[in-house]
Amino acid sequence: MAGGGEAAMARNKKVVLKRYVTGYPTEEDMEVVTDTVGLRVPAGSTAVLLKNLYLSCDPWMRGRMSKHNDGAAVPAPDFVVGEALVNFGVGVVVDSTHPEFDAGDLVWGMSGWEEYTLVAEPESLIKINHPELPLSYYTGVLGMTGLTAYAGFVEVGKPKRGDAVFVSAASGAVGQVVGQLAKIAGCYVVGSAGSDEKVKLLKTTFGYDDAFNYKKEEDLAAALTRCLPGGIDVYYDNVGGATLDAALLRMRRGGRVVVCGMISQYNLQEPDGVRNLGCIIPKGVRVEGFNVVNHFDVYARFEEEMAGHIREGNVNVVEDVVEGIENAPAALVGLFSGRNVGKQLVAIAKD
Repeated sequence: MAGGGEAAMARNKKVVLKRYVTGYPTEEDMEVVTDTVGLRVPAGSTAVLLKNLYLSCDPWMRGRMSKHNDGAAVPAPDFVVGEALVNFGVGVVVDSTHPEFDAGDLVWGMSGWEEYTLVAEPESLIKINHPELPLSYYTGVLGMTGLTAYAGFVEVGKPKRGDAVFVSAASGAVGQVVGQLAKIAGCYVVGSAGSDEKVKLLKTTFGYDDAFNYKKEEDLAAALTRCLPGGIDVYYDNVGGATLDAALLRMRRGGRVVVCGMISQYNLQEPDGVRNLGCIIPKGVRVEGFNVVNHFDVYARFEEEMAGHIREGNVNVVEDVVEGIENAPAALVGLFSGRNVGKQLVAIAKD
């Protein structure tokens, strides 16, 4: 433990929210500003000062960029105009007054979109147990998005060997992991993605049995019938909207719909309605939403299992890495046009 005393100062570039967003976000909704930060935890506080190495870009951040009415049902509070955006990241401890963390510790957890972050609640940070693997993996496959895939598919979807599984946004940070977990579980897996390049990636790198480019399909229900003629046991939904509606038509009796995200709806002022909910009644289909923050109790088990899968070559990882915090706004905006291929992250500093 350290802290207190006269601190050296360092530059601290950060991405702040410039204005609240309506519709699709733009780079102009954010601003990169430069500040300074002391390299010691202030005296009298129990905190951890992080040097951020990697920051995660995730669609869920979009919801926090809008202003919501008090009492609105949102998974996390709105960002504050003029303050740094916040998301999961990987960092190294520069200074600590918390008994469980020492300078030099590698950790992941919630951090600011900035070069240095003072974490006032260090209990939220998780020490990295497998530094022999790329540290960037803790923004994705070994971090929040990997846990999201694992908890949603294993804990909520409850797959059985031989199940027919459909995954939307299948080449993204969550979808690429879900598909590979499904293959490990002995399922038949089909994914949808937004380009021919991504469809090829699903089949050649992530082991999907079949895949289609939803942008080229005039009838999504017909595409699902073609790829999954016997129907769907587990649908892992990352997009909502028309894809969810089509999948409901193809669910088997006792099927499970895991509602993880709805990226097709985040930027709409009037979200699309769902017309085919009636299908869940005669077939006894369970539709369940979940929030990964309620599943961190399984993280230790997940981390060991996933690290093993990676070492054994059962799980492949594709990352889309941009260099420099000044390029973070463009990386975040690009998620909503499908510009990224694989897990989108920002490299801030060298390991």
